[in-house]
Amino acid sequence: MSETKASARITGQREPSAEGGTPPVIDAAFARWLADRAGRLLLQVREDIGYADGKALKAAGDKAAHDLLRTELARWRPADAVLSEEDDQSRLAWSGGNAMRPDRLDASRVWVVDPLDGTREFSEEGRTDWAVHVALWTADCSSPSCLAAGAVAMPAQHRTMATDHPPAYPPLPLSAATGGPIRIAASRTRPPAFVTALAEDIGAELVPMGSAGVKIAAVINGDADAYVHAGGQYEWDSAAPVAVASATGLHASRIDGSELKYNQADPKLPDLVVCRKDLAPRLLAALQRHLPVT
Repeated sequence: MSETKASARITGQREPSAEGGTPPVIDAAFARWLADRAGRLLLQVREDIGYADGKALKAAGDKAAHDLLRTELARWRPADAVLSEEDDQSRLAWSGGNAMRPDRLDASRVWVVDPLDGTREFSEEGRTDWAVHVALWTADCSSPSCLAAGAVAMPAQHRTMATDHPPAYPPLPLSAATGGPIRIAASRTRPPAFVTALAEDIGAELVPMGSAGVKIAAVINGDADAYVHAGGQYEWDSAAPVAVASATGLHASRIDGSELKYNQADPKLPDLVVCRKDLAPRLLAALQRHLPVT
């Protein structure tokens, strides 16, 4: 389904303009192209529906972006499997003998997508801290994460970060050079309880913002020094931004220091830390003192 048809079907209003044509062949550029298309559609859904009914706007945005991503991937990457947050049973953990085991677990290429990361922020007028995530996992890989490509579109900010042209490694902030506090990007509505204790331990400053993709983008940009999360996430929440952060040269791992892995039988990936490499030893050591009890 095209952007035009998706928006018209959901809103029943005017159809948005859309750029057609053939997408890039290279996976990383394709990921950027795909995230940008979904982002443009989401901006149009926001404009068409408005903010009076936040629940309806969230649902419309999730569905429109999911339908577009699924349709374009089926058209341009028909042999690849897909894991989307909006798939039926997307959160289930699969066992080897389950007859309903998804094709992605036996595929060599899987697109891991979050059609709309930060639905709360998307539904609030004026907020720009929401994103579209598109990542590619491949079985033929050299890194533990096996993320071969990724793109994070932040449509309301009019920017996209992707692995086709990774951003430069963030410079050492002036605050660090002068002994100022580490800035940790944290959820503005539901920060993990242990993060406050962690911040007090290392003298860090919490910087509240919306979606996981936007938080990791802030670390990539140098607007934050680290992002630490342990409140429960799934693969689609982090795959694309971690792909970009890793391509930039940043540290990305579980909060216990172990590797991030994707396209697992259980898609839950509840915690991670992304930061400048010079901060990783200090943060990981402090995290050991504040790891949440599981």
